[in-house]
Amino acid sequence: MTVIEPDFSDPSGDEAEALARDRIPVRSMTEADLPAVVAIDRKLNGTGRDRTAYYEAKLAEMLNESGVRVSLVAEVDGIFAGFVMARVDYGEYGRTAQSAVLDTIGVAPAFQHRGVADALTSQLLLNLRSLGVDTIFTRVAWNAHGLLRYFERSGFAPSQRLCFRKPLAR
Repeated sequence: MTVIEPDFSDPSGDEAEALARDRIPVRSMTEADLPAVVAIDRKLNGTGRDRTAYYEAKLAEMLNESGVRVSLVAEVDGIFAGFVMARVDYGEYGRTAQSAVLDTIGVAPAFQHRGVADALTSQLLLNLRSLGVDTIFTRVAWNAHGLLRYFERSGFAPSQRLCFRKPLAR
């Protein structure tokens, strides 16, 4: 009896997600990545606003708190190209569903449209699946058209949650 080994090099079974991860190295974020994260954010936020304190708090939460954070960095030819930050929520409002929230994703302008966001998202989803997460949520400004298109192309869809806002008088 002849046993035929599967041909794992056959590209016909490859997913686009896996291919993105294979082309662009993605690793866990470290404290040393903070300046690059802040620099990309400053370029992308449209105001040039320095949000170092926000990212310091997110990084401290990732490194020091017991909650599960998944924060990743993509590099192209050894250059910091982008990042994604997410957190895992094991239930809210009395529900036990395991979900995650994608807080922030950023790709340096020089590396946009080169698969960096795909590689980051692909690795993030793989990591979250391994943690037993079955749903991921994110929020996007209604006028962030490029980001909305990216998330739609990546399989995200509007959820049935409504976000409410009430300014407080000073």
